[in-house]
Amino acid sequence: MAGCVARRALTVGSRWWSRSLTGTRGPRPFCAAGGAGAFPPVATTTTLRHLSSRNRPEGKVLETVGVFEVPKQNGKYETGQLFLHSVFGYRGVVLFPWQARLYDRDVASAAPEKAENPAGHGSKEVKGKTHTYYQVLIDARDCPHISQRSQTEAVTFLANHDDSRALYAIPGLDYVSHEDILPYTSTDQVPIQHELFERFLLYDQTKAPPFVARETLRAWQEKNHPWLELSDVHRETTENIRVTVIPFYMGMRVGWRYCIRLENLDSDVVQLRERHWRIFSLSGTLETVRGRGVVGREPVLSKEQPAFQYSSHVSLQASSGHMWGTFRFERPDGSHFDVRIPPFSLESNKDEKTPPSGLHW
Repeated sequence: MAGCVARRALTVGSRWWSRSLTGTRGPRPFCAAGGAGAFPPVATTTTLRHLSSRNRPEGKVLETVGVFEVPKQNGKYETGQLFLHSVFGYRGVVLFPWQARLYDRDVASAAPEKAENPAGHGSKEVKGKTHTYYQVLIDARDCPHISQRSQTEAVTFLANHDDSRALYAIPGLDYVSHEDILPYTSTDQVPIQHELFERFLLYDQTKAPPFVARETLRAWQEKNHPWLELSDVHRETTENIRVTVIPFYMGMRVGWRYCIRLENLDSDVVQLRERHWRIFSLSGTLETVRGRGVVGREPVLSKEQPAFQYSSHVSLQASSGHMWGTFRFERPDGSHFDVRIPPFSLESNKDEKTPPSGLHW
């Protein structure tokens, strides 16, 4: 079967994708998270193709996107690396990495119990470990297809006016964990459609990847570091529903932004119905917030659409505090269960002289 080529269409995120595999053992299964099969070990022979017919398999028209590369088990991806998001299915490009501290309560669950944390819900002590995330641009062509699963305008910043609390967003800017990167190469000199792509990156065919940072990107990263920086990530799984929380300090005028990803690690369909937050401020106040769904939605998590990601904001009457709580999910039979939200700190920048504000170029 040497040299055989297999083509197959499959659903990734809310998109239809196709692949061509050439190898000595015939077709190899491929999928992103939430599908059957596994990423092929010999990924350099995998051609990624995009079905421009969107979600409809009939009448499909294949358009070559690029060639998959072997995902990195060690080391970091470089600026300019093209990738497919393994969960949400969008095309993107890496701008630069962040070194975060990951506090994984699933790992800590095997450790002996510690004294109850008064700020949380009787959980165990968790030690953080270094984990790589990436600042990325999302291809604008894919944004309409993932908008129901992940907010594409979730990265917000303050207006330039000193007396303003207005927040603005950069469309198509995201944070992606190292394991969610499925790298690929492309011969297209502008493979990602985003208004900042050519402003930030320069094509250089002598480099690998062939897109290098312009001075504009380096200056933008340095000037906007205060509100972009990703430092802590918190993760916990309850009944096969994983909750990941990433808090960001936005400055004294606004408070904190937090990004939450809900992921169904099982094949059973569940739907988010309610949220229950406990918000503690260093001033001594404890606030309880209950409500239907999140950001006006009650997302369904299934094998085909396993994840939902959103961002929100919180302000305190003090310089720091912490949050924790639960999400209530409903099964198809009408029964409910609560999923823990890992407790996370809300810390201000003690050395902050002026609050991070505005989009600087």
